[in-house]
Amino acid sequence: MGKGRPRAVETGQNLTVSSTGSLNIQSGPVYYPSEEEFRDPLGYIYKIRPEAEPYGICKIVPPKSWNPPFSLNLDSFTFPTKTQAIHQLQARPASCDSKTFELEYNRFLEGHCGKKLKKRVIFEGEELDLCKLFNAVRRYGGYYKVVKGKKWGEVFRFVRSGKKISECAKHVLYQLYREHLYDYEGYYNRLNRERAKSYKRGINEDAKNEKKAKIYSSKRRRKNSDHRNVKVRKVEEEDHDQICEQCRSGLHGEVMLLCDRCNKGWHIYCLSPPLKQVPPGNWYCFECLNSDKDSFGFIPGKQFTLEAFRRLADRANKKWFGSGCASRVQIEKKFWEIVEGLAGDVEVMYGSDLDTSVHGSGFPRVNDQRPESVEPKAWDEYCKSPWNLNNLPKLKGSMLRAVHHNITGVMVPWLYIGMLFSAFCWHFEDHCFYSMNYLHWGEPKCWYSVPGSEASAFEKVMRDCLPDLFDAQPDLLFQLVTMLNPSVLRENGVPVYSVLQEPGNFVITFPRSYHGGFNLGLNCAEAVNFAPADWLPHGGSGAELYQLYRKAPVLSHEELLCVVAKSDWEKNASTYLRKELLRIYKKERTFRERLWLSGITRSSPMSPRRSSEFVGTEEDPTCIICKQYLYLSAVVCRCRPSAFVCLEHWEHLCECKSSKHRLLYRHTLAELADLVLIVDKHESEEMPQSDSLLRNISSFSELNSLKKKVKGADVTHAQLAEQWLSRACKIFQSPFSGDAYTTLLKEAEQFLWAGAEMDSVRDVVKNLTAARKWVQGIRDCLSKIENWSAGGDFEKVAHKWVKKLLSVDPVPCNEPGYHKLKHCAEEANLLVHDIDAALSTFSKLEELELLYSRACSSSIHVEQSQKLSQKISLVKVWIDNARKAISNEQPAAVEVDILYKLKTEILELQVQVQEKEMIFDLVSQAESCQARCRSLMSGSVTLKNVEVLLQEMASFSVNIPELALLKQYQIDASLWITKLNDILINIHQREDQQSVIDELNRILEDGESLKIQVDELSLVKIELKKACCREKAIKARNSKMALAFLQQLLADAVVLQIEREDLFLSLSRELAGALQWEERAKDILACKAQMSEFEDLIRMSEDIVAIMPSLGDVKAAILVANSWLNNSKPFLEPDLSGSSTSRSLLKLDDLKELVSQSRFLKITFKQQNVLETILENSKKWQHDACSLLQDVECLYSVTDIGDGRSNVLILKIEHIVNLIDSVSKAGLSFGLDFPEMPKLQNACSTLHWCSKVLSFCYLMPSYEDVESLMNISEQLSIMHSSCNLLSSLIFGAKWLKKVSEDISVAFPMMFAQLTEATCKHRLWQEQVHQFFSLELGERSWSQLMQLEEYGKASFFTCPEVDIVVSEVEKVEKWKQRCMDAVKTFAGDESLLLCALQKIKESLDRSLYIYEKSESFGGVCLYMCCMSGSEDWDFLTCSTCKDCYHLQCLEYRRNNAEEAYTCSNCQLLAGGLIPPNRCGFLRHNGKYSDLKLLSDLLFVDEKFCVRIEEREILQQIVDQAYACKKCLTEILDFEMSCYNKDQFTAVGKKLTTAWKAFGVAGVYDHQSYCDLERALARFSWRFQVAKLLDALEKDIEKPSVQQIYQHLKEGDAMNISPEDHLRLKLSELKDIGLQWVDRAKKVAADCGSLGLDGVYELITEGERLPVCLKKELELLRARSRLHCICRKPYDERSMIVCGRCDEWYHIRCVNLVFPPKVYICAACMPGTQHLVSSFDSLMDHERCTVEPKTPSPRHKKPRTGPKKSESSATQKMLIGDENGSGIGHLRWRNRKPFRRAAKKRAELDSLTSFFHRPQPIIT
Repeated sequence: MGKGRPRAVETGQNLTVSSTGSLNIQSGPVYYPSEEEFRDPLGYIYKIRPEAEPYGICKIVPPKSWNPPFSLNLDSFTFPTKTQAIHQLQARPASCDSKTFELEYNRFLEGHCGKKLKKRVIFEGEELDLCKLFNAVRRYGGYYKVVKGKKWGEVFRFVRSGKKISECAKHVLYQLYREHLYDYEGYYNRLNRERAKSYKRGINEDAKNEKKAKIYSSKRRRKNSDHRNVKVRKVEEEDHDQICEQCRSGLHGEVMLLCDRCNKGWHIYCLSPPLKQVPPGNWYCFECLNSDKDSFGFIPGKQFTLEAFRRLADRANKKWFGSGCASRVQIEKKFWEIVEGLAGDVEVMYGSDLDTSVHGSGFPRVNDQRPESVEPKAWDEYCKSPWNLNNLPKLKGSMLRAVHHNITGVMVPWLYIGMLFSAFCWHFEDHCFYSMNYLHWGEPKCWYSVPGSEASAFEKVMRDCLPDLFDAQPDLLFQLVTMLNPSVLRENGVPVYSVLQEPGNFVITFPRSYHGGFNLGLNCAEAVNFAPADWLPHGGSGAELYQLYRKAPVLSHEELLCVVAKSDWEKNASTYLRKELLRIYKKERTFRERLWLSGITRSSPMSPRRSSEFVGTEEDPTCIICKQYLYLSAVVCRCRPSAFVCLEHWEHLCECKSSKHRLLYRHTLAELADLVLIVDKHESEEMPQSDSLLRNISSFSELNSLKKKVKGADVTHAQLAEQWLSRACKIFQSPFSGDAYTTLLKEAEQFLWAGAEMDSVRDVVKNLTAARKWVQGIRDCLSKIENWSAGGDFEKVAHKWVKKLLSVDPVPCNEPGYHKLKHCAEEANLLVHDIDAALSTFSKLEELELLYSRACSSSIHVEQSQKLSQKISLVKVWIDNARKAISNEQPAAVEVDILYKLKTEILELQVQVQEKEMIFDLVSQAESCQARCRSLMSGSVTLKNVEVLLQEMASFSVNIPELALLKQYQIDASLWITKLNDILINIHQREDQQSVIDELNRILEDGESLKIQVDELSLVKIELKKACCREKAIKARNSKMALAFLQQLLADAVVLQIEREDLFLSLSRELAGALQWEERAKDILACKAQMSEFEDLIRMSEDIVAIMPSLGDVKAAILVANSWLNNSKPFLEPDLSGSSTSRSLLKLDDLKELVSQSRFLKITFKQQNVLETILENSKKWQHDACSLLQDVECLYSVTDIGDGRSNVLILKIEHIVNLIDSVSKAGLSFGLDFPEMPKLQNACSTLHWCSKVLSFCYLMPSYEDVESLMNISEQLSIMHSSCNLLSSLIFGAKWLKKVSEDISVAFPMMFAQLTEATCKHRLWQEQVHQFFSLELGERSWSQLMQLEEYGKASFFTCPEVDIVVSEVEKVEKWKQRCMDAVKTFAGDESLLLCALQKIKESLDRSLYIYEKSESFGGVCLYMCCMSGSEDWDFLTCSTCKDCYHLQCLEYRRNNAEEAYTCSNCQLLAGGLIPPNRCGFLRHNGKYSDLKLLSDLLFVDEKFCVRIEEREILQQIVDQAYACKKCLTEILDFEMSCYNKDQFTAVGKKLTTAWKAFGVAGVYDHQSYCDLERALARFSWRFQVAKLLDALEKDIEKPSVQQIYQHLKEGDAMNISPEDHLRLKLSELKDIGLQWVDRAKKVAADCGSLGLDGVYELITEGERLPVCLKKELELLRARSRLHCICRKPYDERSMIVCGRCDEWYHIRCVNLVFPPKVYICAACMPGTQHLVSSFDSLMDHERCTVEPKTPSPRHKKPRTGPKKSESSATQKMLIGDENGSGIGHLRWRNRKPFRRAAKKRAELDSLTSFFHRPQPIIT
């Protein structure tokens, strides 16, 4: 870009930039392509473009199968960064130079105020930068806008950034600006207006200024606004004292601007953008206007690894939002606060614009190294994927496919590594390309977009809001360093849309679409440009922008168009390509004609491309002025050979005469027109069009009106061409002259670049060039002929070249050597004629050899001589081959192809030989034989016909392939018939029918493959079926088969007519017996029978060959019965009541299980009653034992021991001991392992010990007795620690031992007791070892408990005790954990097994509701409780048919016929979300956690016994996951339903899921959350449907706030964009917002729109399907009438009456100066002097205080019309407006004219006041 930049033309309106918490920007479209649509990116984008392009942006979410691997190595990846000052993207001062501003400001003071700025301006103790203050006020719209909007605080931020703002400081700043810069602002604005006017009339005055150019060139070029001369520069100076800083040329000084500070120069056409003329006033260059100190840009930062950058990003996140997760709204709000300068200084790092060819691409590429974690197939798939951004620009259909070189960022993707708040500023793509951005991973990226159609409006708002920045940098939008809050754009009528890009999403931006955004955190994205056909018009606009702003383009748009037009383009590209080609054709035509008119007649074509099928293969020169590529044409001059300019800027190349300039062109205008017509023709083949394009080009091609002066006369381009053509015709008639031809060709250069009208000139130029080349050829040929005739080794002249030269007709020019060469050629022509005649006729071999000798002696080389030589050689070879074929007489010795080849060769050679006829005879016989063979094979070939033909042709010497093939067919058929006959001999008598089947299958396969039809084939198929049937019968005879199989087998035999064979007769008899057995077995199984009957059935089944269906049931019944008998034998043995020492005790649980199993047996036994009796007796014994144990416990609790006899304690103990002995003996007689038996034995031993101790009260024990008892007491104290009796006795025994330490007594009885205890302990150890040697399933919990109880009661310690106690504690601990997990659900239930059973029943109920369980088939379930009792009264829901107890619901039924609806159905029918756990089954309102139960089930501890509770827990977990699966299916169904007709089905399924989830006793948090979200979505859809239904029925219209709220809730719930309700809401929102925007503009237009238009807008708003009360009230207030003129509020100044609050226009009531208090004439009738004069003080106030205009909406409330108001006046007003709906609306919205009727009469005296005569102006 050039250094010089003009100031802004005009400072426009600027609206305040306000910070918004939530931008409330409409989202851009989001698309979800299917797998089929996703295959073609450009096709899919072309499909969605009509819908998405109005948004400027869209998001594409790929299918779920799209999952490309990230190919970069994150560990070794490093990248450079840039530092972004986010707080300066918008709220930054312009980079102004204070010295330049001070210079201009002092010049203003001197010229307009006659003074200078003598001292510095001090503000808050520091010097005030007036330049910054001036630019800050301009930023906010100027002085009046800042004062009105009270924006001095915002101005202060620009002047003193980072300092505290006070009211005093704002007031001082206001006063300083008013004092120093207020007048300068007015001057500055006037100067800008003058410049704008001069720019507009600059084009019209160009012609007038041409005449004065010489005068101005010798004078001073430019004057200040006060007409004082500034600088002098004369054109006549040969040495250029000043050169342009852009083009480095010192020429064209009359249009060179000199900076009024640094004195550097720029051409006005070299500026960016260029100026049309020299601006008035002082002008400063870009370097002087901008300060390097305040320049803004993104500074290159450090090189980072990804890990280091991640740490930096994490620190930024924690700094702003802590360790929590911030929402998008929070991040977005904070970002715009920072951008607007409200959050302090913020700098971030951004790894942007990383070239993927250097740093690597995130997508797989063919030449990249594949990571080991990625499969090769997936890598190759994504390398070739069209959505891979490395492939996208060069896809079929992309215009960039023609670009040869890789352009980074355009053809080669760029990589972006972003962090929180890193931003990409407002811009559009290079050349207005499309762009595609893919987010690989990380946090989302927030995009904003303005459609390309609104680009001009966007740029205007940007310039209006940031005027100082654009003055400093007119190309600011090309710099990508500026942001503006989207809310400001929306407030100014520019539509803005937003897209949130998440990982795995594509974002598409459309041509000329301004877009920007920021990152929400650490992420990695990749972007590239692409250009489908519809981009072409936008590409042309982009090229014009580059030329306007003097920016170097990325590629040549013209070259791209021409390359694409010459290649194969897509069908949809024709229209766009044709329009663009036509545009550049017209542009090129216009400028070439201007060059010709300007005197540039020299031209030459550019050198052709080596690879013209690609763009950018060779570097084109660029224009030194506008920096554009010169592909189509350029202008050069000898004085500057290295400088090129475009046709538009040719005048700025140099100051040489135009005749010295040369036009370089790549295509003529005719060629360009042909390109347009070719494209149009291609398009017209698909879509018929008129020939308007051809007429357009033809009419544009006429140059008859193009004239210029040549030798004093006006001559057109066509006339000059005609004159040149006439001179060319004359030169053709004269003898050839090389100099004359060269001169004529140079003169033709001025015509060759033109269109088709100059085709005649181009033809003559071609003729002149051809004539010059023809003469040279004639002279070369004569020279060679003379040299060869003279002898020596010289090259002959080719007859073909001579003939070509002589064939030119007419002769191009007059050349004497032509006749001499013609004479030499006649001899050669005669020779050629003779050779051709010989070659074309049937000649003899001798004649051909004679002609060849003549050709060798000729001086001109004849090409036919070679053909003649070749023909002679071929004839000799053919004769030898023919003789060999004729002489061979053996059968089939000669191949028929050889004969055909010989025949074809002799016909081609056309030579007469005697062997020809003999060869033709052999070929005829062979063809006849072939025809017969083919005729035979074309139909149904029979064996008889083939044998006849073979016999006839047996001796033929030619080998016919068809005949040999038929012979082979005959041999194969004969062999096949022989094999078949061998197989069919006694086939039904063979036992190995499987072999027969295999042989028949092979013979059938061979027969079907025969080429000759045989009649025996059908016989083979029938025999094969019979053999298969026999094979099955043999198998059935040898092994048992199913009954149904035998029945089907006999039916097949009947069909095949083999049922009379012995094999099938025996099977028939067996089948009858089997059917009879089956009927009897079913009868026996239906009712219980004796074992003998079942055994008879088994014996009978052994003789039956069939497998009986009921045989398995019979055997199973016997097996179950025998198993039951075997298990019952121990309980039925006669010695069951014998001593338990002979055998081990039986398990009581086994006995219970046997009795339970006996009820399900299908065989009756007498043992069943015996076992039931034993069980009943066992239960009775257990009851007695428990009662006895309770008596023992009562005895243990005795506290008053006494002497043991007085209180009969010893007798009680002995009595209980005797009872225990008797009960123990009775229990042992059962032989069962009663759990009470160890307890009785323990109690008995304890009581014996107590009795022994009590006996010491009367006996004198020995010390050993006491010591022994004390040893036993240690164990007893552990087992009975809470026993009062035992504690007292132990205390006494201890005292006795202490007393008896010196007494020695013998202990014979004590020794015996110790021996017995030792034996018992050893026996217990054996029982422990035996228990652990059993299988895990055979170990019972009761046995382990018994072992543990005895181990604790034993006096001995051993490892077995520890093991048993440890295992018991392990199981009990696990059970306690289970009980803790389920006690919330079980409630008062104390047994774990019962609690688990209760949970299982609840899951059965849940599965039943899901219709997955069969446990409750036919059972009535009650949804309110677990009891399932049918005795209670219940209700049935009329909707879901579920049952509820009246007692559980606490429901009082008033009417028996009253219909009941449950709470779940009521809530869901009303579209409400049920309360937390509302309607769940009443089981204490608590549930067991599924995860906790699963952990308990899969605990790592291994138990030594089978635990029944664990098995039930396994069933519970399985059922819980089954319920979860059902719930997931329902939720998936709900997510996939978008249509309205699926709404009811979704509601039913969600109701089912809610009930089932509530019934289940197991709780899963994730499932509950998913269900709640689904219910929330259902509630949302219900409410929206209800809202829309009310709209359709005209009940109520939704408001915009309601629609916004619902859409916001839908976004939060992830409602699909395809949902019909959401689409309808979006449609209503768009309709409402469009009308609201119009209404707000009209309400704020200060009366510019007429009342009729306002009333029509109100009517339209009332008819909309959206409720817009607020806006309608605004419009009605806008339409109210005021003043005596009865007009709405407008921009005229108004005053309010102090009594009636009526507003009046100051001009209408003829007020010269508005008083402080005004009383209208209606409120003060008869008052003549309504206006009081003001004193000098008021005059001073009026001059100093800013005028204020009243608001159209009054703050004070108005009163209604008075009762005395004239009804006639009202009627008159009504009658005037009656007749139309708008008139009625006008009357209804009018502002009441509140006046009393009696006061109206007194207004006549004020007539002169209201109707003051106007002065006459002459």
